[in-house]
Amino acid sequence: MRVPDAKVALSTASVYPESTATAFEIAARLGYDGVEVMVWTDPVSQDIEALRRLSDYHRVPILAVHAPCLLITQRVWSTDPWVKLQRARAAAEKLGASTVVVHPPFRWQRGYARGFVEGIWRMADETDVRFAVENMYPWRYRDREMLAYAPNWDVTHDDYRHFTVDLSHTSTARTDGLAMVDRMGDRLAHVHLADGKGSGKDEHLVPGRGDQPCAALLERLAAGGFDGHVVIEVNTRRAMSSAEREADLAEALAFTRLHLASSRTSRP
Repeated sequence: MRVPDAKVALSTASVYPESTATAFEIAARLGYDGVEVMVWTDPVSQDIEALRRLSDYHRVPILAVHAPCLLITQRVWSTDPWVKLQRARAAAEKLGASTVVVHPPFRWQRGYARGFVEGIWRMADETDVRFAVENMYPWRYRDREMLAYAPNWDVTHDDYRHFTVDLSHTSTARTDGLAMVDRMGDRLAHVHLADGKGSGKDEHLVPGRGDQPCAALLERLAAGGFDGHVVIEVNTRRAMSSAEREADLAEALAFTRLHLASSRTSRP
């Protein structure tokens, strides 16, 4: 049995509504290889020194930083989206994280969207940190669809150095996740692992509880010697207790490690 070099990390978003600090504690207790910090309204997620202390105390490395790209984080780390990315890069460099995850712009961020592809290349040229642009999805309400992201929710239509694939987002977009991974090719640097059932909402189910090719993707990564990070980014808001939330995150970790273990032997 061969296990690839990919590390399995816990997104701090996976413990919401509990805190960033709680995510470090759970990651350490369950044996995750590290965390991805979702920078959002929790002040600790925005504080580099507080994050460093948590990482050192729990002996859990910070492998990635998710830039504040959500609607609720429009004022986190400035209202200027380029400043947000600069601060995310600085945080990653200081914390030893190899990746900054970034969403494509909202369509109403016209100036930002117009120069986004070129700007991401320019920032990537200034650092060893990978800027991994994440696939999104159309917004739907009843029978109506709105294209909320620019240049495109399907980031493979544009030229980026590195990609993040999110299987909950492929589910919401009702697109073929493995075909998207094929289009990303060797530029796939980062994985957000979660499941979905094709709902109009971004579900972020525990892997194995939906219809996305979570197992097939992990096995493909193992066979290809993927050396990026696989990040568990699931929604545990409906957990009735902290124990139930932790059980979900333990199940997600076990599923991921099982399918990353490949029976294929390396060829000389």
